[in-house]
Amino acid sequence: MAKALDVPMLLSESGGCYATQLGIRLDDLKAEEIYKWLLAAILYGARISENIATRTWQVFEHEAVLTPESIIRTGWDGLVALLDQGSYTRYDYKTATKLLAVSQTLLDRYAGNLNCLHAAARDSDDLAQRVMSLGKGIGPVTAQIFLRELRGRWSKAAPPLAALAFQAAQALGFLSQNCHDSDQALINLQKLWDKQRIPMASFPDFEAALIRYGLRLRRQRKKVRSEI
Repeated sequence: MAKALDVPMLLSESGGCYATQLGIRLDDLKAEEIYKWLLAAILYGARISENIATRTWQVFEHEAVLTPESIIRTGWDGLVALLDQGSYTRYDYKTATKLLAVSQTLLDRYAGNLNCLHAAARDSDDLAQRVMSLGKGIGPVTAQIFLRELRGRWSKAAPPLAALAFQAAQALGFLSQNCHDSDQALINLQKLWDKQRIPMASFPDFEAALIRYGLRLRRQRKKVRSEI
């Protein structure tokens, strides 16, 4: 088992939502803030380091390219330049194409407002499918990253518990080692969160902290294997 941490200690050590740390405010469900988070989720969804994705987001923020309209106005060449500035060079061409497609589809289908996408969804599965259908290359990983931090805010946002969060929760003793069902694991973690007397809308902070802890555990295991 990992070192003993209670929930407040984990949050203090690992931090909360990725969106919050980027300065994105999802609490009020403003369309422009939700789009910023979608942009960030697309960057985090590739097989690239968190630091590079964060740095690239900061480039987009600095250049005020944070709306569907500004993405399209910047154009493919301009987006590639911004991605390269953030060292997102491995996926720059592909991501520029993806961002243009997603932004145009969002404008065409939902007037650029992701809240309209949520309102149109029948249920959580349809919501995830609508997010993925915004553009080629938006797969389950990106959709889950995006929807996790809207859990408790959007009523239909109910992505599965992240595998890293599941593993971290077991390592920390928040979940039994005999728990193998991710749906039940999520319910148990939500009950644990409720005991902290914190609104369920803040549960994404707990899940994000668990994911970061899980990433640290994974890096430690890789380091141990490399030293053997």
